[in-house]
Amino acid sequence: MNEFKHYPAALIACVLLALAANSSATTAGHWSVVNQPARLVNGSPVFFRVTTPKPVHTLSGSWLGHEIAFSFDAGRKSWFALAGVSLETKPGAYPLQLHAETLAGQSAGQAISFEKKIRVQRQRYPRVPLKVPDRYTAPSPEDQRQIELDKEEKTEILKTVSTGREWKGSFAPPVNAEISGVFGVERVFNGSVQSTHQGLDFRVPSGTQVAAVNRGRVILARPMFFEGNWVVIDHGQGLLTLYLHLSEFSVKEGDEVSKGQPIGLSGGTGRATGPHLHLAVRWQGVYVNPQVLLKLKLP
Repeated sequence: MNEFKHYPAALIACVLLALAANSSATTAGHWSVVNQPARLVNGSPVFFRVTTPKPVHTLSGSWLGHEIAFSFDAGRKSWFALAGVSLETKPGAYPLQLHAETLAGQSAGQAISFEKKIRVQRQRYPRVPLKVPDRYTAPSPEDQRQIELDKEEKTEILKTVSTGREWKGSFAPPVNAEISGVFGVERVFNGSVQSTHQGLDFRVPSGTQVAAVNRGRVILARPMFFEGNWVVIDHGQGLLTLYLHLSEFSVKEGDEVSKGQPIGLSGGTGRATGPHLHLAVRWQGVYVNPQVLLKLKLP
């Protein structure tokens, strides 16, 4: 402060205030990236909230080999998006790359970018034995043909990535019931056939009303060999929810549904150990933990 000793105290105060204001502006002009949940593991959905250093009219991102579509939250003057981490993703720090175009002022139309490494930790999942009818572990030639036909239809439906965002606000449970089977468990059927449980099971008796977890469009409502009667809802931007083993349908393909709207009744159709509801969440071809998605606080 010796350089200011010959100046009046009032002038020194003004200079210091100006410096402080400039410092605050610089801090506010930084990129901010926050992820929810804070601790990410393989198999987890993730909600990103991004604040840009300047107002922008578009924001896009890429992470783990996927393109991420961001929406603007006018109330909080920030951008947000849902994404996911596959079960196969190994522990490490993976760069989230962001690209935007400025909105106003002398720099309007300027391309800006930012990169932040997002850490993924390892989650270990247990293994459990299950017993199902033999036809689901040793299918007959006729059943095998049906399985192949189902596979073709499923592949086409499950690769749906519509551009617009249909979901709004937090996701709600499809039923009010206890969880009987968690995501990520390695299952051994009849002592031989192995599969990974890529959803969340709710302990409900047959005939329980099942509701859509958020707003979207029904892109599948039909019976299949392993899934039984199942419904798939497209929530936009590659986010799908799947409801398996239903006893009845309350919707048809092409229907627009709102959060909480009945879509069918629970049952035990397909490869099931008994009546229950299996809920799965898929983002751009990656299955993620529905239990985590249902806990996220979303705009």
